[in-house]
Amino acid sequence: MLRSLYSGISGLRSHQTMLDVTGNNIANVNTTAFKASAAQFQDTLSQLTKAAGGATPTAGGTNPAQVGLGVQVAGISTNFAQGSSQATGKSTDLMINGDGFFVTALGGETLYTRAGSFEFDSSGRLVTPDGAIVQGWGAVNGVVADGGATGNITLPGGAIVPAEKSTAATFSGNLPSETAVGEKLVRTVDVYDELGNPRTISLTFTRTGDTGTGGIDGWTVGQTPVAGEPVPVTVQLTAETDANGPTGNFGDISGFEVDKIKMNLNDLKGFSGLATIAGKATDGNEAGTLNSYTLGADGTLVGLFSNGEQQAIGRIALATFVNPGGLEKAGSSAYRATFNSGGAELGTPGEAGLGSLTSGALEMSNVDLSQEFTNLIVAQRGFQANARIITTSDEVLQELTNLKR
Repeated sequence: MLRSLYSGISGLRSHQTMLDVTGNNIANVNTTAFKASAAQFQDTLSQLTKAAGGATPTAGGTNPAQVGLGVQVAGISTNFAQGSSQATGKSTDLMINGDGFFVTALGGETLYTRAGSFEFDSSGRLVTPDGAIVQGWGAVNGVVADGGATGNITLPGGAIVPAEKSTAATFSGNLPSETAVGEKLVRTVDVYDELGNPRTISLTFTRTGDTGTGGIDGWTVGQTPVAGEPVPVTVQLTAETDANGPTGNFGDISGFEVDKIKMNLNDLKGFSGLATIAGKATDGNEAGTLNSYTLGADGTLVGLFSNGEQQAIGRIALATFVNPGGLEKAGSSAYRATFNSGGAELGTPGEAGLGSLTSGALEMSNVDLSQEFTNLIVAQRGFQANARIITTSDEVLQELTNLKR
């Protein structure tokens, strides 16, 4: 039989595979984070009809004579180039700007995907459209422990951020310098106790004198007296001066506490005409329940609570591979690791080689339609040419059989 028949058949098969790959690429032109593939051809074994001959003093060397036996598919490579961004406005849609992969768990198997179309299920777990659970690290009291074993990213329903006792407060603004000696200004600041109960602390600022009368130029500050209780401790705010006179500043006050709450008075000023002094607690809060959430560029799931607090709930993990081309497609836009891809190296979004996250956007397919339609033409013409090899070989065989009539 003619070798060309089998060469033609191998060409048909290979170009059919090329058509299959190209058709799959075009079919997935709108698939989120789809990565286009390309068929790569190589020749098969060649039949040696004449061996190479070495050179002699009287004759030159000769090259081998070989007849090729067709073509075969050497491999199908995946193009992991970044796809374009498509804004969706959905907070749980995430796009990776870089080379990382989301880590998911489905049926006890760890899979990897670039498609970030996520949502929370009835159990509060962040899942893909086919139910795979997104993996990452949880947070304890708002602190994420990166680098350990990953687990399900979960938005806990009815989560409560505990109350925090106030330990410090700051008074800022201006104490008017023209205030008469003995005149008082009373200001309050709202703080919280250990259980989150709000309470009010009142401070009294009393003008103590001025340089014109030889008295102390400044104010005394103390907790507003309460009938029947001991006289509270007071501190002295002394106006500072330099060679040009008063500066409008007060000397440093440290160690002033009221009900075990440190009072910072170092932001106060003493200019004339303004009475803008006000107090504000710098920490402490009541207990709060989870109202909403946000997803940051570093993959952190941040809970927004009813008391105004923000606290980290977890962080999404990303994976990278030494050889992404070695990943095996597992369907549903997911991949599984193989021996040739290497093991997954986990890290947080933003680390080198992993990329950052964009919330409210998805990565589009990286299929280039102009290239794919060109590949269709090339594959079709290649298929036709190999079909012509078969018909021509058939005509030669027909002539052979007609030698005897």
